[in-house]
This record gives sequence, structure tokens and C-alpha cells, in this order.
Amino acid sequence: MHQRASEFAERAHERYGVDLEVLEFDAGTKTAAAAADAVGCEAAAIASTIVVELSGGDRDGDGEGGRASGGRASHEDLVAAITSGANRLDLDAVAEHFDATSATMGDPERIREVVGWSIGGVPPICHDETVPTVMDPTLGTFETVYGAAGTPSAVFPIEPDRLADLADATVVDLTES
Repeated sequence: MHQRASEFAERAHERYGVDLEVLEFDAGTKTAAAAADAVGCEAAAIASTIVVELSGGDRDGDGEGGRASGGRASHEDLVAAITSGANRLDLDAVAEHFDATSATMGDPERIREVVGWSIGGVPPICHDETVPTVMDPTLGTFETVYGAAGTPSAVFPIEPDRLADLADATVVDLTES
């Protein structure tokens, strides 16, 4: 097993007391379509974790929002959205939900620095820093969903309700209609 996938499984056990089955695929699972092909499920059952950066609104300033002194962004301006692989995240809806002026895709270096995982393999749980998390209700229509397990070639199966619980995620539709 890839070192990062093993690290993910160990973190899940240590932090949440769960033993997750990590599935690895030579073809890779970097996109929802690739993951669905590898696993043999619908793309909609893939739980993609997208890290978004918020700005403006109640998130600026030196209070509790998201800018550290000196104007440098802190981890508090990042949020994670766990979306169904069949849906597209609506960044405007994310900004509105979190009382921000705007939301953009997170910078890959900041994601790695704050969340601890690289894009393409960001899991929905086991982040280095706690970030607010939302989850697409579409995932709840499946018995099992598959989230990234720390690398672009590893996923883990989990019941959607259990995933929402472990991720401390608010279930809310923030996808494009």
C-alpha cells in the first residue's frame, strides 16, 4: 500500500476509532469518473473533497474570520466541500453559505500546508487542521460512497451518514442546479 494511503488509514483508526478498507487502483482515481470506473459504481457515488478559499464578508479583518495579522490568509478561510462526483460545486453558493463575499478553488500549496493532503487525493476526513465541512445531500442516496484515501489512486468505501458524522459535515446542497 502507498505510504500516504497507509497514513490515511492509520489516522482514521487513531482519530475516529474506525478501520477503513483502502482500495488502490493502478489506473488511478484522480477524477470522479476514473474512481467510478475503478470501483465499478456510478460517478454520483464518488465523494469528492474540494477545498475552497473564502474571502470578504465576515471573514476579513483581524477578528474571528480568516485573515491573520499582516493580511496573510489563515487556515480559517478554507472550507471543505464533499460533493457527489455527478455534481459541480457552486462557488457562489459556498460563499453565501459561509457569509463570505467570494469563494475560489483553494491554492494547491495552501491545501497541502493546511489540510495535509495534495489535490487529487484529499480525503474528506483526517485533515491536519480542522476546516468547516459541508456535504452534498446527493451522497445520502447511496448505500456506500467512496472518498479519496490520501493519494490519486486510493479510495475507501463508507456509508454516507457515517462519513458526514466523521467529517463533522453539515449536509447542504451547494451544487449547481
